[in-house]
Amino acid sequence: MHVSFDPWSPAFVADPYPAYAALRATGRAHYFEPTRQWLIPHYAEVSGLLRDRRLGRTYLHRFSHDEFGVTAPPAAHEPFHTLNGQGILDLEAPDHTRIRRLVAKAFTPRTVETLAPTVERLAAGLVDDFVAAGGGDLLGAVAEPLPVAVIAEMLGIPESDRPLLRPWSAAICGMFELNPPEETARAAVRASVEFSAYLHGLIEARRADPGTDLISELIAAHDDGDRLTEQEMVSTCVLLLNAGHEATVNATVNGWWTLFRHPEQLASLRADHELLPTAVEELLRYDTPVPMFARWVLDDIEVDGTVIPRGSQVALLFGSANRDPERFADAGTLDLSREDNPHISFGAGIHYCLGAPLARLELAASFGELLRRAPGMRPVAEPEWNPGYVIRGLRGLQVEI
Repeated sequence: MHVSFDPWSPAFVADPYPAYAALRATGRAHYFEPTRQWLIPHYAEVSGLLRDRRLGRTYLHRFSHDEFGVTAPPAAHEPFHTLNGQGILDLEAPDHTRIRRLVAKAFTPRTVETLAPTVERLAAGLVDDFVAAGGGDLLGAVAEPLPVAVIAEMLGIPESDRPLLRPWSAAICGMFELNPPEETARAAVRASVEFSAYLHGLIEARRADPGTDLISELIAAHDDGDRLTEQEMVSTCVLLLNAGHEATVNATVNGWWTLFRHPEQLASLRADHELLPTAVEELLRYDTPVPMFARWVLDDIEVDGTVIPRGSQVALLFGSANRDPERFADAGTLDLSREDNPHISFGAGIHYCLGAPLARLELAASFGELLRRAPGMRPVAEPEWNPGYVIRGLRGLQVEI
């Protein structure tokens, strides 16, 4: 019943939506043997399970690997798991609560709003250069450098070091894909070691000479007795960089490719830039940049009569939920003026995306600048999709002005 769900198939990655529709039509929970996960395709269950404390991003706060019936990762992968496991995305209470409280101050809507002039200035500069060049790869010229520059500036990473960040991030994020091969794991481990060493050095420098950046603030919070370990600081910084730009990069290029394939909607947006706020939300719903998030089942749950036992893993299909006709009228139609749009592209519950206000600001800034400065922008070639499914995006998007 889920024969068309094939996350390693280039055809599926390019267009997973028919497979999602088939999953929704044939049940509420499907066991997928290749990844030993339960696929959850409907909005109601995905939204509910994101908030259900019987599930978690980790189980190690309650069980050992043996107690939970899961084989421990290879010892050679330890640097990656140490780095990833101490970030708030993969922690549960009480550690998650403590660390998120410290970091959240930098990402409140009010705080993010103070970043608006910086984000708009950076977006304008990138788009000016892009227009002057007559176009090129939208991903490499605008979509990628904007969020990397913003999060690096927040963390206080020197501009000369910023070219290191994207390769490290891409290597680490490769481990989030389904059943990653050993070559991907080795690259993630190398990047974890190098990125961690870099950040330990940067933290040491900030201890000696504090600034106004987020790393300095985390050091001060630690020194004030909030018990933030140096490893937690390093893991938090890596998570903020990875989560702070990977999805935004893909939301930008995926969004423009969606617009190019819906010329009537693009024409309406070009004619009325006031549509931009709802357009950003609709593009996030229509082609979700992170279409799946996994959760461990810490206590037995039941989905539509199917018992999913403790020790299982569920794959919450955000991409499918965001096209669920049970929740969205004309779910398969792109409607940039859509008002009733509670998409779950940023998740829900205690792991709701901390950077959602910043992502929205960056998307509005880059889309707005491109609409104003490149009103005739058009693609010059059919783009190729990256092979990854969990973080889904184009290899590039060649356009002319």
